[in-house]
Amino acid sequence: MHLPFCTGCGNTTVMNCFLRAVHELGYKDLRKFVFCSGIGCAAWIPSPYFKADSIHTTHGRSIPAATGVKLVRPTLNVVVFGGDGDLVGIGLSHLIHAARRNLDITVIMVNNMIYGMTGGQMAPTTPFKAKTTTTPYGNFEHPFDTTRLIVAAGACYAARWTTFHVEQLREAMKKALTTKGFAFIEAVSQCPTAFGRRVGLKTAKELLQWFKENSVPLQEAERTAEKDLAGKIVVGEFVCRELPTLTEIVHETIKEATNDA
Repeated sequence: MHLPFCTGCGNTTVMNCFLRAVHELGYKDLRKFVFCSGIGCAAWIPSPYFKADSIHTTHGRSIPAATGVKLVRPTLNVVVFGGDGDLVGIGLSHLIHAARRNLDITVIMVNNMIYGMTGGQMAPTTPFKAKTTTTPYGNFEHPFDTTRLIVAAGACYAARWTTFHVEQLREAMKKALTTKGFAFIEAVSQCPTAFGRRVGLKTAKELLQWFKENSVPLQEAERTAEKDLAGKIVVGEFVCRELPTLTEIVHETIKEATNDA
């Protein structure tokens, strides 16, 4: 089946890592999964290409849909796929509050550092001084450090890898899918069409090489001065902990209220 991605797009790598992770966890199919996505290139990963139930929502609204599914069908594995524009630009409020509530879902954010589908506009993740269609003289703003933001909001699991780090990304997805609580994966991904050609990295190979040369392991970053991390991608597992989930608390409350009645 033809995939709707440009040549060299990293979405196919993210898709491959996810399906391999699911297979290695012992699932024979995706019947126990529900996928939610919004608008943007990454939203096409599950819908319509996974043989599974999926909800393709409006821009930035995939997490409210996922919340409803998880609360009504708590035994299902609910996974959100989205890009940085969808989840951090349009849908940021939903994202941080889902982490705060510790909603028991997995969110996989494909961060290509730009609004790719709509023509290459600046996103909240676009690097400082990077050129885009809306910042032809360079981005005046500093980008979100999304993974650290989600950790601070209360996530149980959070990790960041690039599409160069396929083994680590797949293993992180396996951990995210088996985490009880809110799990977040940031997959920094190449976009040669909308991002790379504007910053002098016109091919997937060049962008992947840039990821390789500019990624810094989290443990090393913690020993490095902040000024020396400018323009770098800090990769690794940022948090792994257990906390009561929203699903558990809601259903316990329903049970208690029903018994009291």
